[in-house]
Amino acid sequence: MIPLLASVWVLIASVLVTWVLSLVTREYSWVDRIWSIVPVLYVWIFAGATGFTDLRLVLMASVVTLWGARLTFNFARKGGYGRGGQDYRWGILKKRMPAAAFQVFDLLFIAGFQNLVLWLIAMPAYFAYQHRATPFGLLDIALLVLFAAALVGESIADEQQWRFHRRKQAGTAQMPFLTTGLFRVSRHPNYFFELAQWYLFFGVGAVAAGTVLQFSALGPLLLTVVFIGSTIFTESISRGKYPQYDAYRRTTSALVPWFPRRTSAEPAS
Repeated sequence: MIPLLASVWVLIASVLVTWVLSLVTREYSWVDRIWSIVPVLYVWIFAGATGFTDLRLVLMASVVTLWGARLTFNFARKGGYGRGGQDYRWGILKKRMPAAAFQVFDLLFIAGFQNLVLWLIAMPAYFAYQHRATPFGLLDIALLVLFAAALVGESIADEQQWRFHRRKQAGTAQMPFLTTGLFRVSRHPNYFFELAQWYLFFGVGAVAAGTVLQFSALGPLLLTVVFIGSTIFTESISRGKYPQYDAYRRTTSALVPWFPRRTSAEPAS
């Protein structure tokens, strides 16, 4: 229970620090700034509690570290850690909500709920720690390899998005939003691969525990809810800005990569 308690204290500190910083700076992306850091810390707490001798936990911590390094790099190059690097959607939402309601939202959702989700997605490491006697096997290897494959997929999606925004800033983009590459088969491929990683990570914990009936299942499930909400809100903004976006929505899968659908004006092949 000692590493679990340590992770809970980190969770409490994360909620308080991000909330207080949002009040002081009036920026609300502090959870975004630690998003790639605290899950890595949580998993290494459990790996360290074994003296780094448990192969499953060391590999779990290693792949999550790679996930964190990729996300930190991508967030940093977009200016997320700089002053004024707040997610633009928080500013839009703040304007749409009464001031008091937004402050409650800041504490309960932005700082509280999101930090809780970050803790939960890392908790398969707790079950791996609790069931260290379970042999490390082929299923663990398969899940961790698939995690790495999803990490590569998300890296490709982020790179495509980064290059598109560079073209857009230079005035050479043909469309006001990205519709090529992985974004031709999914409107949000980065979300798909992100979720895939955490469902696979949960799978490793479930293999160790011998059951999927564990509270860490709430991690990827709640993360899915967060992403669905984010998708709906983001797309409502895009639909208001770009008349072409509705056509893109009609032909392209929201999340799971799939063949683009034909419109009624297109002939069957």
